[in-house]
Amino acid sequence: MSPWLSWAITATLVLYFGAMGVAAWRLFRGPAAQDRVLALDFIYVVGMLAMLVLAIRYDSEMYFEGALLMALFGFVSSMALAKFLLRGEVIE
Repeated sequence: MSPWLSWAITATLVLYFGAMGVAAWRLFRGPAAQDRVLALDFIYVVGMLAMLVLAIRYDSEMYFEGALLMALFGFVSSMALAKFLLRGEVIE
């Protein structure tokens, strides 16, 4: 791996984890439930991106599969939380 790519991957991961920290602050701070759901969605998307960057760094296909599963479960949980916020129940 070239030194430029290694440096870029490290910088990307640091910035991603910084963004996740800011989103975690919004998740715990609030003020509304919609803000918390949006922060949770942002955290799982950035986590998925971090897994993809790690897949490039370690040249492993397992990280790609993990990122795919993370995207799938994140989407389903986002839909469940949105339905709960709209109607007050998830399963009818």
